[in-house]
Amino acid sequence: MVPGIMPILNSSQLMRFSDATGAEIPRWIRLRLQAYGDDVTSIRAFGMDVVTRLCEQLRDQGAPGLHFYTMNQSAATLELCDRLGL
Repeated sequence: MVPGIMPILNSSQLMRFSDATGAEIPRWIRLRLQAYGDDVTSIRAFGMDVVTRLCEQLRDQGAPGLHFYTMNQSAATLELCDRLGL
């Protein structure tokens, strides 16, 4: 099984995706995103850090690969790949 990863760049987009798919957003992530309000720069920085750490953990635990949901945001996915040394 290959885990699917969606970069966190926009809190409202993440909430819509969660509602549409039934995927649960961890409470600590939801609370942090809400605390940033409309500060898109902070949301993006936080999201990239969280998703980078998640990908590192998945790879360390033996995930056979990572599938990225780009959501028309290929620059963020390319940044993640760069951070991960891919």
